[in-house]
Amino acid sequence: MAEKNLLTLKEAAVFASQYIHKNVTTSNISYLINYGKITKTENNGTTLIDKQELIKYYQEYYQRREVQWKKELGEDLIWALSFEHLKESDTTKHVHRLHPYKGKFIPQLVEYFLDQHTDSFKTKVFFKKGDIVLDPFCGSGTTLVQANELEIHAIGIDISEFNTLISNVKVQKVDVTKLYQEATKITSSLKKFTQSFSYVEFENEFTTFLEEYNKNYFPSPDFRIKVSKKEIDEKSYAALHQEIVIQKFNELVQKYQLKLKQDTEKNFLEKWYLYPIRKEMDFVLEQINKIEDIQIRQVLMIILSRTIRSCRSTTHADLATLIEPVTTPYYCAKHGKICKPLFSILSWWERYYKDTIQRLLEFSKIRTETFQICISGNSESIDILAELKKVHIPLYELVSKQKIRGIFSSPPYVGLIDYHEQHAYAYDLFGFERKDQQEIGAMFKKQSKQAQQEYITGIVNVLNNCKKFMVDDYDVFLVANDKYNLYPQIAEKANMQIVKQYKRPVLNRTEKDKNAYAEIIFHLKQK
Repeated sequence: MAEKNLLTLKEAAVFASQYIHKNVTTSNISYLINYGKITKTENNGTTLIDKQELIKYYQEYYQRREVQWKKELGEDLIWALSFEHLKESDTTKHVHRLHPYKGKFIPQLVEYFLDQHTDSFKTKVFFKKGDIVLDPFCGSGTTLVQANELEIHAIGIDISEFNTLISNVKVQKVDVTKLYQEATKITSSLKKFTQSFSYVEFENEFTTFLEEYNKNYFPSPDFRIKVSKKEIDEKSYAALHQEIVIQKFNELVQKYQLKLKQDTEKNFLEKWYLYPIRKEMDFVLEQINKIEDIQIRQVLMIILSRTIRSCRSTTHADLATLIEPVTTPYYCAKHGKICKPLFSILSWWERYYKDTIQRLLEFSKIRTETFQICISGNSESIDILAELKKVHIPLYELVSKQKIRGIFSSPPYVGLIDYHEQHAYAYDLFGFERKDQQEIGAMFKKQSKQAQQEYITGIVNVLNNCKKFMVDDYDVFLVANDKYNLYPQIAEKANMQIVKQYKRPVLNRTEKDKNAYAEIIFHLKQK
């Protein structure tokens, strides 16, 4: 075995990350060793991995996955549409990661159908430069952003005021220099504001203690390796040390005479945020509201929303589900150590405003001089032309002249997500009107036969309404996991026909369920 082919655990993790375009840690490599996926060599106490064996493992793994998924989901699965080769940084490029959003599609999928390439699956170009595309379920604005990149005009519609804000912040031009000045000004004020609390001293003392404690009792990666080898019972070990840390935590809370919980739990902000966090977010919002430039103010609102989402009083593993508020230190299975709730938004605010500015700058270098806007409204009944005339005259004139070429959208699935509730913190903080009852397929409506019929009616209403503003020979692309086989009925009732279906594997899901999963891009045209 050639010496140059031997890698340490750290080198193997770095190589694997580059090879498969995914983040691979030393713990991941240790897992492969411990479960017999790859072998190791010892050299003076150092664990070494054969690079060629690692390459062979990943090649076979990905080949096995494609074969297995096609066996479970059907041979009509188009693996090329998995975009397996992409890194996370590709699928979250520039403004696409300005704010978390559950249930969005990756930009490369939009680009595949909007751009002017053809291949063995997409045999025709559907949109060209200067066309107008519509997304009646705009969500976080992925279609709008990709349309801009491709020199295509785009209109989005969303029932959620907050979704509309996210989308428009992504596509609107903003004075980045002025944004930086306002963000740093707020940061300076926030630092002074936090110094007036004793929470700063408390957190500094507790953080120092916790870092040392984790270093001694939860060393990485040794602790995870011992757990995987069953040398440590994770549950009992974690419970013991969590109790010790909580005792120290309570002693310091008493020492500094801190108030952690808010007085009531009447709404989301009161239930899911500690008292000092709430004080800081209200302070920052007060500073934002003083800014006269509406575009700067809107960007800062998105930065604040992203910040407070990361500061909710929950465990790192439950950020997406929010089971119960956590106000004391806890054992974090995700990180394999004791973690703590946050007592200040400052570090996240600084991180996110810098990240936002960087992403806006990246997008500014490639953006085109085309028009995109998201309108807040109900796609089942909205008069697109009338609304555009109020908010965007250039797009109003374009639609009046050439009409909308087609749709690319991902409608909500039946009973899967409550789109207003996923950003409940933002609705409470900014005072946006909630229109939960107008959501199509909301989770609270469940998945009963009646819910399915209401879903069909809702999607049909949207298509029929949008057709009034589209060219006769339109192309509609709807991305859906149609587990209840509703889209043939939807097409029929909307007087459309499904001319083609593209079934794609969805590899990078946010849910913990990693089983084989596919969605279909339905191509519909006028019957």
